[in-house]
Amino acid sequence: MLVIRDHLVRHPDRCTHQAICVPICPTSAWLSTPPYKFDPSRCLESCRLCLDACPSQAIYAVFKKGEKLLEPQKK
Repeated sequence: MLVIRDHLVRHPDRCTHQAICVPICPTSAWLSTPPYKFDPSRCLESCRLCLDACPSQAIYAVFKKGEKLLEPQKK
């Protein structure tokens, strides 16, 4: 069974609101006004530009295996 990226999430406590994710996104999936909501229908699955550009690592991916969502482990 394949593991695929389902959607991205912006962690509100980590986000510094520098909005680096907005202009770097080639499909405009991040809305340009706070709280910087995300439109998953516009996101390219193999793209990592916003994840790599975020200085506070506030964006993370949620993956799916079959019908099960694989959330990141909480520390």
